Amino acid sequence: MEYGFLSVLPPLIAILLALYTKDVFIALFTGCFSGYFILSDLKIISGLDATFMSFIQVFADADNTIVIISVLLIGALIHLIEQSGGINGFVESMVRHRGIITTKRTANMFTWFTGLLVFTSGTLSTLLTGAITRPVNDALKVPHEKSSFIVHSTSTPVCVLIPLSGWGAFMIGLIQAQGIPDATQVMIQSIPLNLYAILAVFFLPILIYTGFDFKVMKKAENRADTTGMLDADLDRQNLMESENRNMTPSPVKNLIIPIVTMVCVILAGLFITGKGSLIEGDGMRSILWGCIVSLLTSYILYRSQGIFHYKAFMKHLFYGAGSMLNVGSILIFAFSMGSVVKMLGTGPYLAEVFAGFLTPALLPALIFLFSCIISFSTGSSMGTMAVMMPVAMPMALTMDMSVALISASVFGGSIFGDHASPISDTTIMSCTTTGCDVMDHIRTQLPYVVSYAALALLGYLILGFSGI
Repeated sequence: MEYGFLSVLPPLIAILLALYTKDVFIALFTGCFSGYFILSDLKIISGLDATFMSFIQVFADADNTIVIISVLLIGALIHLIEQSGGINGFVESMVRHRGIITTKRTANMFTWFTGLLVFTSGTLSTLLTGAITRPVNDALKVPHEKSSFIVHSTSTPVCVLIPLSGWGAFMIGLIQAQGIPDATQVMIQSIPLNLYAILAVFFLPILIYTGFDFKVMKKAENRADTTGMLDADLDRQNLMESENRNMTPSPVKNLIIPIVTMVCVILAGLFITGKGSLIEGDGMRSILWGCIVSLLTSYILYRSQGIFHYKAFMKHLFYGAGSMLNVGSILIFAFSMGSVVKMLGTGPYLAEVFAGFLTPALLPALIFLFSCIISFSTGSSMGTMAVMMPVAMPMALTMDMSVALISASVFGGSIFGDHASPISDTTIMSCTTTGCDVMDHIRTQLPYVVSYAALALLGYLILGFSGI
């Protein structure tokens, strides 16, 4: 059954409510309910039942369950490292003794550079970059909004610019599925034409070194400088938690060993599950095992130093995991939203509606724009790519346009939604690891990503009219 315009209502309601109420729980729940309300032939009771059942069915998917468990375990690991004194030892070493990262500017560059190094998965990038850089950023009073912005900007955009991962295989597959010969070469040619991803990643060093900020981000910077508050909505909670932190520096190894263990196990997991190829490895399963082995390693490490006995270790483990329950709940809602959007056919409907407005010279710009709209509405970059490529490629071939250029416009527009939408998984993950409220992140990041999109749109207009 085709639902037409009704298929757009759930993501539209979720996005508008998220922006208006600044409450992701209300927004996602209402969006999910509206979707299942439509699927249940506008029956309220049936819609509510289907909504709650969809939350339960999230755990029927092993990948979804692994993501949620991994988030809880990462919360546990971060809290244990913090309570062991490892974070304070690391910060003292980085800030005072080495003298390398002593200012906000160098801390922001450290975050940016770390994000460049993790290019196998957007989710993995946000998890690792946020976890590794947060101690230094917090010590130097970098507001969580700025940290989340940098972590998010170096996640999925980096993955499509350095496609040595599942992203590369996915994009090649989409191009090949449209009957394009030498799909690998086309994908490689599309990289320098992916204007949005290039701007998102490489404009950051310019912003960092010039100190330029839009008003909303500047306000966050001023708040952190004058009050020490790193997060607008969670300040009281953060201050209360900071009073309970172990402020005595311990050996740096109390942070380094668990983190390095997690990274090494993740890489080994990717290699093993990919049967010798990191590109084809199972990212989330590798993250799960990385968390488990890192927790076991941290227990042995801290127990050997007399920092924690078993009961204290378990107490802090569950406390840290519990601090991530709100994030786990948001992920459940987000997975449910993804399912209902797919069942309603939101992406294909939008692609079909917008397809009638395309002309040759405007094709790259309009394909980019429509991809932005769809990805922002669905929060799914891969889903948008899968929807738009079958629409865009036949048009490119018919109008004798560069398939590499059109591929880039699809990929870039799809990344925009992953980067800007409040219902994107990397949005939630970026906020999780940096300690930023989701809507504060969206509000402070939006002026930047919209500016990138506007510049990219202008670039595609120029390329389209130049006949490239």
